[in-house]
Amino acid sequence: MGKEADVKIAPNSFGVYLSKFTKEYMLVFAILILGLVFAVVSPYFLTVTNIRNILTQMTALAIVAIGQALVLICGAFDMSLGQNVCLTSCLAAFLMKMCGWGTLPSILAALLLGALIGCVNGALVAYLEVAPFVATLGTQMICKGTAKLITNASPIPGMPDNMAWLGRGNLGGSNGLPICIVIMLLLFLLFAFILKKTRFGRNTYAVGGNREAAYFAGINVKKHLTMVFTLTGFLASFGGIVLLSRLNSAAITNGNLYEFDTMISCVIGGVSMSGGKGKIWQAFLGAMFLTLFFNGMSMLNVNSFIQDVLKGVILIGAVLLDIFRNKKR
Repeated sequence: MGKEADVKIAPNSFGVYLSKFTKEYMLVFAILILGLVFAVVSPYFLTVTNIRNILTQMTALAIVAIGQALVLICGAFDMSLGQNVCLTSCLAAFLMKMCGWGTLPSILAALLLGALIGCVNGALVAYLEVAPFVATLGTQMICKGTAKLITNASPIPGMPDNMAWLGRGNLGGSNGLPICIVIMLLLFLLFAFILKKTRFGRNTYAVGGNREAAYFAGINVKKHLTMVFTLTGFLASFGGIVLLSRLNSAAITNGNLYEFDTMISCVIGGVSMSGGKGKIWQAFLGAMFLTLFFNGMSMLNVNSFIQDVLKGVILIGAVLLDIFRNKKR
């Protein structure tokens, strides 16, 4: 009887391990396969220059995706992130170019505004119990209109030289590692540590998993939710500053559709839309997959309108995948 029981348990335990392994690392395999396919189709895809370009292009998106992942794990989502990026980058550019402010005060003002936008979102959702979709869609529209007012819907080019290092600087010379990539990786390591090892991280999972249980466990749910939204807004504005430095220009198209791109990145990476589940590195892999995919599409000269269609398909597919994962659990 004991031997028969052992025989039955072994396959099941192996099956559970295999299921967990493929679920957590499936996107890694997808990225490798996608890279291999594009490398075969285009001889320029696997060049050092293009790989650097892919990693550089994904920096702002990936930084903003950290914030979206935090909100998703907390059981909500933020539709204002793209326009937060737009408004804060436009504000920083406006203060530097039109008002004569210094680079550092302009950046700090933009970061403060981004955090304030997040705080407003958090207060609306947590304290006034407005649905996250409605609250963040409202702030999205406010940010979009304000950015147009600030810039008069015209680009603001030519940022000061002393902020070029953030988005266009390199460690080790012109062919070295871009500084924005280093910053992105450090932020992912920092927030991976925060979620896994700190009380803030444990509370984030608890609030996302079951708010009522979190409340009875002594967590100030409303305060924590507001803090998460505020931090998300700050990260969006920081991503906006990185994007501003990399593009050397502010425009109302900065951060366009980042709210959807970050959601795709998080969900396709494995962060659940139902809350309480997910890891920061999954958002990183999702952002890499998305950037890699559309970089390859551009190198193959695929029509941009078709790329928009594909992005919609990927979003729906990511949501369906999340539903499928939750049903299996």
